[in-house]
Amino acid sequence: MASATLAEGLPIGLPTETVYGLAADATNPAAITRIYETKGRPRFNPLICHMSDLAMAERYAIFDPISRKLAEAFWPGPLTLVLPLRPESDIHPLATAGLDTIGIRVPQGFAGDLIRAFGRPLAAPSANTSGKISATSADHVHDDLGERISLILDAGASIVGVESTIVKVEDGEMRLLRPGGLAAEEIERVAGQPLRRKNGASPAIEAPGMLASHYAPGAAVRLDATTILPGEALIRFGRPDIAGVENAAMVLDLSPSGDLSEAAANLFDFMKRADGSGAATIAFSSIPDEGLGEAINDRLRRAAAPRE
Repeated sequence: MASATLAEGLPIGLPTETVYGLAADATNPAAITRIYETKGRPRFNPLICHMSDLAMAERYAIFDPISRKLAEAFWPGPLTLVLPLRPESDIHPLATAGLDTIGIRVPQGFAGDLIRAFGRPLAAPSANTSGKISATSADHVHDDLGERISLILDAGASIVGVESTIVKVEDGEMRLLRPGGLAAEEIERVAGQPLRRKNGASPAIEAPGMLASHYAPGAAVRLDATTILPGEALIRFGRPDIAGVENAAMVLDLSPSGDLSEAAANLFDFMKRADGSGAATIAFSSIPDEGLGEAINDRLRRAAAPRE
């Protein structure tokens, strides 16, 4: 059913281990246009193209030795590599926002099986209205986009819970474009070199998740909270001492034991639940900026950023 819907040029709600994606044929311009229209996504923001395996990816992109080493170590999994696009590739320019590079990921589980059966790459951003909280369950997709897409596949909750880590190799050096579900330390361990972060002014958009305001609930977001004001929703990590917690409209624990993997898996679901509580503000306690905490804090900073 999913293959038939994709063949009609229609997007579907696709479960992956990171978050649910809004997937369509990456070679079909009408299908890709429907992704942008369904999400309300700006077309200068490129889409990640999902492949069934490294062999499929090699047909569309040129791999340097470091990128190949990372692909062999972490695919299938929550790593996206930004690579030079092969000139003969039939990935439509709408999927790459006209860039001469392409972001590629090989997902785990059912998504990879579907791509293999369909026989073509799937462009698949997160299955949510652009800029809003990402979906980590079929119910999240249905609540947000259910009236705009004809098929949502349900594989339960996403096990990683945040989007993929995005890496680009330039001149033999690795650059982190977006922290995500694969910890930077793991990438550095395999590559044997540091993963450079951006410095200074925001770079041009080279990959998804680089907009200043993103992953945002309807409520305002306040970070590093040590006290709670009456009526705020509180999302905490590791049960810290928070003054005024009895004033909270709702209290949710990302991980009472301080496990960052558990916190990442719960993040977007808890944000949606807190947003649905009616609280005008969601306050977050501090989260360590290490391992998967780097990805969690990236999402929270963008959720708290000023919005247009």
